Amino acid sequence: MAAVLPATRRGAESPKTGDSEIVTLPSGTARVEWRRNARARRVSLRIDPSDGAIVVTLPLRASRRAGMALLMGHVDWVARRIAALPAPVTLADGAEVPISGVPHLIRHHPDAKSSPGRGAAWLEDGELHVTGRPEFLPRRAIDFLRAEAARRLSVLVRAKAGHAGVTATRITIKDTTTRWGSCAPDGALAFSWRLVMAPDFVQDYVTAHEVAHLRHMNHGPAFWHLVSALTAHTPRAMAWLNHEGPRLLRVG
Repeated sequence: MAAVLPATRRGAESPKTGDSEIVTLPSGTARVEWRRNARARRVSLRIDPSDGAIVVTLPLRASRRAGMALLMGHVDWVARRIAALPAPVTLADGAEVPISGVPHLIRHHPDAKSSPGRGAAWLEDGELHVTGRPEFLPRRAIDFLRAEAARRLSVLVRAKAGHAGVTATRITIKDTTTRWGSCAPDGALAFSWRLVMAPDFVQDYVTAHEVAHLRHMNHGPAFWHLVSALTAHTPRAMAWLNHEGPRLLRVG
């Protein structure tokens, strides 16, 4: 739950979206990322689970001073949230990355060349093989995982949309940290690429959830009834995402 503080008038210090700074807290140094939101009515803060940054969101007329007042008034909350984050996982030779919940060892082949048949990265014998220079390995591994997420989730969406009698106008793979999937009013679905690391039953639930939104843009009884018709994994998947989802956000 984010801490909040009523907005104040804009002062001399007026950070913009994308601005960041390093602050010293009793628990150590931390990076603050500033956001401006025209719809925000109060100053709020949260911890970005992917990198541990403190994200402070300001209404248009709020000052940096208001954001810092909220932050300094909740330093213990911030310290606890940062300390509770799972350890980061660097994509490197010898590291393990889960794919559909199954750990895969990363094997680097610096002298191998990508090929039209398998590209710069491929799966073989339960391992993720990546070619190219070492500095390109993390990006190539993520590119592969994004493509794999698009392939697997698109298959699930098409099957479930057919069952529900709806159509997704577009399927997009993103790197979001606050939601696993989303459905726009125009029928476009978006998913986090990190879902490809979750077990199959979790992917099944998230795609069912978003496909159900193509018919019901709410979380009413009819929506949940349709979700239940599209997947048998709702309670189990929701529990898994609640407990294990933060670990996926620390990969890369």
